[in-house]
Amino acid sequence: MHLFSGFVACFLPWIAADRAVSEQLDDNIFVPQPPPGEEFAGKPSLDPEWKVGPWIWDEETHDKQHVNLWRAFEIPDEARVVDAKIRLSVDNGYRLMLNGRELGTGSDWRSVTEYDVGLLLRPGRHVLAVEAFNDNREAGMAFGMIIELGDGRVMEIPSDTTWRVVPQGEGGWENRAQPQAHWHHAVLESEFLPRGEQYHLRVPTMVVKVPPIQPLETTFWRHRWVQALLWGMVLVGGVLYLRARAKLALQSRARALLDEERARIARDIHDELGARLTEMALQGEVAQMELPDASPVRPHLEALCEKARATSGAMDELVWVVNSRRDTVVDFATYACKHAQRFLEATPIRCRLNVEADLPDVALELPVRRSLLLAVKEALHNAARHSGAGEVHLRIHARGQMLVVRVEDDGSGFALDSRDATRNGLKNMEERMREIGGRCTVKTAPGRGCEVEFQVPILRGGPAKPSHSTRRNLNPR
Repeated sequence: MHLFSGFVACFLPWIAADRAVSEQLDDNIFVPQPPPGEEFAGKPSLDPEWKVGPWIWDEETHDKQHVNLWRAFEIPDEARVVDAKIRLSVDNGYRLMLNGRELGTGSDWRSVTEYDVGLLLRPGRHVLAVEAFNDNREAGMAFGMIIELGDGRVMEIPSDTTWRVVPQGEGGWENRAQPQAHWHHAVLESEFLPRGEQYHLRVPTMVVKVPPIQPLETTFWRHRWVQALLWGMVLVGGVLYLRARAKLALQSRARALLDEERARIARDIHDELGARLTEMALQGEVAQMELPDASPVRPHLEALCEKARATSGAMDELVWVVNSRRDTVVDFATYACKHAQRFLEATPIRCRLNVEADLPDVALELPVRRSLLLAVKEALHNAARHSGAGEVHLRIHARGQMLVVRVEDDGSGFALDSRDATRNGLKNMEERMREIGGRCTVKTAPGRGCEVEFQVPILRGGPAKPSHSTRRNLNPR
């Protein structure tokens, strides 16, 4: 019991002091009713103690109310801002913005928040924007801004009727340089709040200072000239892209027309000249049969028929080269194999074919097809005429982006460094491959046969498909 009495006795002076302070605050806050119409009489622009103007608000006040308050100001040209401070309090909450940038928020009108914005101001026009919120009963905003210039001038911007109220729902008002005609002016609000028979003086009780606000670091790509340059590059790129697309469409159309014309020419050659050459050979054979065996004309007719048949074969090859419907890798492999069989059929040489089963079904350009076929024919001709081989292999397969055609024989071979310089066969094959971006490789030695390999690019079809090889033996002898 004595211990509790001592504990109370220790705290009695503190309780008495707190009660005295409360009574003193009540005397300062609660005042009799002010004379009507004199609430704003003689009030300075900025309160000398709190550095804010009078309370302002919208023309109407109600609970849960949002009000957008706007004001612009101008810093003279050539002026240098030495210091700039904003003090703000809103009954009940706010969000403060300068030139569209949010500086801070608050939610207690009893405290005034001070923002140091000296580093953010430059000569020119600036915009202040406050999104204010009233929870219930009375509302208002007390605002003050002091700007000290290098020449000694001081600018003061209080909360007064020059502020504008922006209707809810408008966008971009936070950094709009000029007010709109339908934005009405704010009105002054009394600093006396009725509480029963007395009035409460709405005066802040503290100042909260915010550290100096630093300018935003503008990255390189945020500069307007950089963005304009990028947009210009995008525009130029778009124009070039559309131009390339249009050019590609024209080229595709021209290629389609060319392919159609090639097909028509091949068809006309086959139908007209082919039929006439065949008719000529048949008539020669009929005339040859009607002549006596000892007739001196028979050898001439026989030679004429042979030339007609040879011309017909050469014409078939020309039709195949020209025909755009037979321009794929698969078509080339088929035609090359048939030619090798026909060519070696009249010789004692056995023909073996080794063709990849899944060749890429892509087109070969006309110059590539023609040069490659002539080179293969030259290699087969050399093998049949000079090698003395008993067997010739024709191998066709894909290797990455290249089509590889190899002609191998098991003949006598020869020494590359001692080949006859007057013969143009190997030289012609190398030049043909070089003209179409390909390569010709010859491997041979005396008594070890000869291998001629041709490599040409497959440009239009991309990489060759994975495949398996298949081996076929034709016309064994």
